Amino acid sequence: MFLSFFTQLKAAGLPVSLREYLTLLEALDKGLAQYETEEFYFLSRAALVKDERNLDRFDRVFGHVFKGLVSPGDALLADIPEEWLRKLAEKHLTEDEKKLVQALGGLEKILDELKKRLEEQKGRHQGGSKWVGTAGTSPFGAHGYNPAGVRIGQDKNRNNQAVKVWDRRDFKDLDGTVELGTRNIKLALRRLRKFAREGAAEELDLADTIRSTARQGWLDVKLVPERRNTVKVLIFFDVGGSMDPHIRICEELFSAARAEFKNLEYFYFHNCVYENVWKSNSRRNAERIDTWRVLHTYAHDYKVIFVGDASMSPYELTHEGGSVEHWNDEPGLTWLQRIVSTYPKAVWLNAGAERYWSYSPSINLVSRTLEGRMFPLTLDGIDRAMRELVR
Repeated sequence: MFLSFFTQLKAAGLPVSLREYLTLLEALDKGLAQYETEEFYFLSRAALVKDERNLDRFDRVFGHVFKGLVSPGDALLADIPEEWLRKLAEKHLTEDEKKLVQALGGLEKILDELKKRLEEQKGRHQGGSKWVGTAGTSPFGAHGYNPAGVRIGQDKNRNNQAVKVWDRRDFKDLDGTVELGTRNIKLALRRLRKFAREGAAEELDLADTIRSTARQGWLDVKLVPERRNTVKVLIFFDVGGSMDPHIRICEELFSAARAEFKNLEYFYFHNCVYENVWKSNSRRNAERIDTWRVLHTYAHDYKVIFVGDASMSPYELTHEGGSVEHWNDEPGLTWLQRIVSTYPKAVWLNAGAERYWSYSPSINLVSRTLEGRMFPLTLDGIDRAMRELVR
C-alpha cells in the first residue's frame, strides 16, 4: 500500500524521492505513527512534502489512496473528546441553537443517531427531514439547513451552522498557480539571489575566531562583513485602468521585493513605458523622471521586472501619439526595446489570466519584444521568472 502511495504521488507530479520514501518507512519502523490514520498523515506529509505549494496535491493523493481505510462506523466510534465537541458548539452556535441541540439530546445523541441512520439507509436521499442526504432539514447531510447538523459530502459550507464537518478538507489550497501572499512571494523571489560580503566588518567569523584563539592562547575575536544579496533589481509597475483589480497582488509583490532585495529601485508607468516614468502616483504630473535618465543611471547588470497586464490598444505600442494620456513622440515598443537592450536580463509578470493572452494583440507584441520572457503573476510564474533572470 505504501509503495502505491509513493508511486501515485510521483504520478501526480509531486517531487518526492526514494530517499524521502525510505525516511518515511524508517519513521514507521520506529513507531512514530501508532496505527492512527491522522498520525500517519502528518508523518508522511512531513517526510514527503518539502514545498508548501504541494500540500493540496498531497492531500488529494492521500485521500484517494487511503479512501475507505477507516469505515464510517469506525470513525463514528472514534474517541472524540467530549470537551472538544462542546467547545466547537460554543464557538459556532447561538444560544437558541444550543438549546435546540440540547432538545435533540445533545451532541452524543446526534452522533449516535447519525450512526443508526447510516446503518438503516440504503441509498441516496434528497430533501426531507430524516435520512442522510442533500437539501433537506435533517441534521445530517449536505446543502441543507439545520442548526445542529453534521455536514457530509459537501465541498464547502453554506450556512455556517454545522456543529461537525465529517469530511471537510482542512488544508488551504496553496497551489502555485492560484495562491499569493507576501510570505509566499518572498520564497519565490529568493531564487534571484547572489550573496557577497560587503560593508563594515561586523559579523562574527566563528571558525576564524576559534583558530586564532587556539593559536594565540587568548580570545581573539574575528569579524567579517555581512553577507548580503548583491542582486540589483529595477521594477516597473503598470498602474491605473485595467490594473486596478490587481492592486492587492502588486502591493504584496512590492512588499516582498523590498524585503528581499536591498538594491531595489522602482518606477511606475501606465500601459507602456514611454519617455517618462514616475515614483509617486500622487505627483505623477509634477515629478516625472526622464526614462533616458533611468537608462543612464543604473548599470547594465540590473535585473528588470515589468509588472502589468500588457492590455492596451496596439496603437499605444506601434504608433506615435498612440498613448491614451499624452502625445508620445515615439512608439511604446521603441522604449521597451531600448530598456531590453540596456538590461538583457528582463522579464514581464502579467497580472492577467494566461489563458487569454493569445487573444490580445498588445500582449503578443510585448511578449515578442521580451523574446517570450512573459510569465503569469502567480507563485509558479514568479518562480519561473526568477529562474530566467539567473540563467
